[in-house]
Amino acid sequence: MASQLSRRQLIARLGAVAASAALPRRSTAQATPPPLDAYSADLLPPGIRSRFVDNGNALRMHVLEAGYAPKGRPAVLLLHGFPELAYSWRKVMGPIAAAGYHAIAPDVRGYGRTSGTDVRYDDDLAPFRTLNQVRDMLGLVSAMGYRSVAAVIGHDQGSPLAAWCALVRPDVFRSVTMMSAPFGGPPALPFDTADAATPAAADAAIADRIYDELAALKPPRKHYQRYYTTREANDNMWHAGQGVHALLRAYYHMKSADWKANQPAPLAARTAAEWAKLPRYYVMDLDKGMAETVAPEMPSAAAIAANRWLPEAELRVYSSEYGRTGFQGGLQGYRTGASGRFTAEQQLFGGRTVDVPAMFIGGKSDWGVYQNPGALERMQTIACTRMTATHLVEGAGHWVQQEQPEAVSALLIQFLQTSARVTAAP
Repeated sequence: MASQLSRRQLIARLGAVAASAALPRRSTAQATPPPLDAYSADLLPPGIRSRFVDNGNALRMHVLEAGYAPKGRPAVLLLHGFPELAYSWRKVMGPIAAAGYHAIAPDVRGYGRTSGTDVRYDDDLAPFRTLNQVRDMLGLVSAMGYRSVAAVIGHDQGSPLAAWCALVRPDVFRSVTMMSAPFGGPPALPFDTADAATPAAADAAIADRIYDELAALKPPRKHYQRYYTTREANDNMWHAGQGVHALLRAYYHMKSADWKANQPAPLAARTAAEWAKLPRYYVMDLDKGMAETVAPEMPSAAAIAANRWLPEAELRVYSSEYGRTGFQGGLQGYRTGASGRFTAEQQLFGGRTVDVPAMFIGGKSDWGVYQNPGALERMQTIACTRMTATHLVEGAGHWVQQEQPEAVSALLIQFLQTSARVTAAP
């Protein structure tokens, strides 16, 4: 009886398999969305093209280029921040190319049309750690036929990434420009602690208390970078009540020189009382998301129509891309730092400095220059041993290369030419 039952079960199973095989199968094209196309020419200034490059690190990277012909020009790598794209370099790429360089701007990991933007909060953070993103850039540079580039230039989140590229591979990244976010150096190894009582744990406890102190302020506050690590941040921005386009318009406006409340000054210390001096887009009300924070500062229709550095058609490039992908790919960068999981591998470079020629550019109306007290000074005196200049550009807030592209282009080209002479010297 037992063997008959087994035969019946086997026949039933074989029947199920046969029936399954007879059903139409879902094609690969149906299961996986087709790869995105490059930008159409009408989205880009003359002389800039959009294409895709496999970086050898599991990414099909979307790249904007200018000065790609003739071959043999020195390359310049441009790394964007959050919430931006390679597109944020569109106004400086032409002048850099006209000066004799091949300007290369990718959508970095997690952003835009580079593969892998379908990012979820519970996904592994490891691919977004700093050293893997340096590997992304090495792979891209190599895939495009370069053993080295004349400069790596980064803005916002791209600024520390550019600094890490120059720190880790100075032979490849021959100079560096950091924009809007000063680089204070790699995390230090605990030193002379053999006879101390767990100083590292004590330091961590002190660092954590500042967020409790912010919450205890009246009204209660929270730091935007901590908020960006939360599960709700992506949904709040992606599904903002005002829509992604209006969210980005208000966000860009509030962090620009157009928002007259931006009157930055150095902060005395990393304390809740000092951080409370930062605008609400940095130190937010505890009960609000970013969508609600920026909504009251939405510029008028007349102000939007008068905007020349980010007209509606150009903002629509951003809102279309973020409307499609959401913001989680960019938010992962904030989470990797806050998690503490990758500090140990960064401490491999503890005490190491950026020794290639370096420059910093910020907007004179950008609080990002000062939001981390002491970082600007550490960059100038410790983290970078060949710091050539620090420029704060008039008429620019956080989006300095978009708000004042002519001034920024001139500074970058002058730095590129000077650095080339310095590095070529015996």
